[in-house]
Amino acid sequence: QGEKLWDALKISAYVYSTGLLMFTALVNSASWFMENITLGNFWQTAWLKFYDWMEGDEWTIFLLGAALVPTLAFWGFNGILLVADITGKPTFITRYRIQLGKNDPVDTKKLRQAIYTTLGNQFLISLPMLVPMFYIMQWWGNTFSKELPTFQWFLVELSVFTVIEEILFYYSHRLVHHPVLYKHIHKKHHEWTAPIGVVSIYAHPIEHIVSNTLPVMTGPMIMGSHIVSISVWFSLALVTTSISHCGYHLPFLPSPEFHDFHHLKFNQCYGVLGVLDYLHGTDRVFRQTKAFERHKVLLSLTPLSESIPEPPKRAE
Repeated sequence: QGEKLWDALKISAYVYSTGLLMFTALVNSASWFMENITLGNFWQTAWLKFYDWMEGDEWTIFLLGAALVPTLAFWGFNGILLVADITGKPTFITRYRIQLGKNDPVDTKKLRQAIYTTLGNQFLISLPMLVPMFYIMQWWGNTFSKELPTFQWFLVELSVFTVIEEILFYYSHRLVHHPVLYKHIHKKHHEWTAPIGVVSIYAHPIEHIVSNTLPVMTGPMIMGSHIVSISVWFSLALVTTSISHCGYHLPFLPSPEFHDFHHLKFNQCYGVLGVLDYLHGTDRVFRQTKAFERHKVLLSLTPLSESIPEPPKRAE
């Protein structure tokens, strides 16, 4: 167990260090661009103009940043995917389907139910949960500051948010897989053995609170983050979980193979990053599959289902 823990720490250190280096390079490039091409701190100026335009109304600013922007990001991204799910076109999306022959096209009756539940979770659960969060952020005192956080500080925050979400999501997710809770709560989410993007928040209300919303909200509340950081983080979290559920392994996007396999097999791959799954051995079966070989960023236009196909099934 000690050796496995050390291996898990090494893997996580490698993932984080690589990600940090890449992100820092992008941040420095973006900072240079803003300072030298646009001749000024573009984002700081834009934020001050927006803040003055809103007359410093913190509640409205919070709703726009923590609710409206992430919701638009979620439905904007999933709107594109829904076209492919419903029509089977365009082929430059559907040819990257992970579970071949599934949702081709999607069952419209089942899809309507998923959309209704997703909208209910967003507006009847997530939105009210922002009320206590707002007062917590006000208590910190710097959430609505006129000075934006630096890119470097946001990088630190993003790392903390990701670690907190991974821990809370992994263990709460495993909890709802307990037979007693699974039957009454988590089974709803697993009605989709071949998931699509909107299914990412298709869940029982209790699960949506415990596994979907709190793990994402906790990091910013602990860090006392700026509303701009919160808005970016919430949007990233929603788009990322949509990618994990979308059912397509698209070029240049994070691999959804890990969570797609969870929907297929139920008792594997509970986390997001995979570090806790490795530590607890809940990815052992996954690592022996072709899906594990495909679990990487696709850097070409050839679908991985073609370059790394499933082995042919044995004749009965």
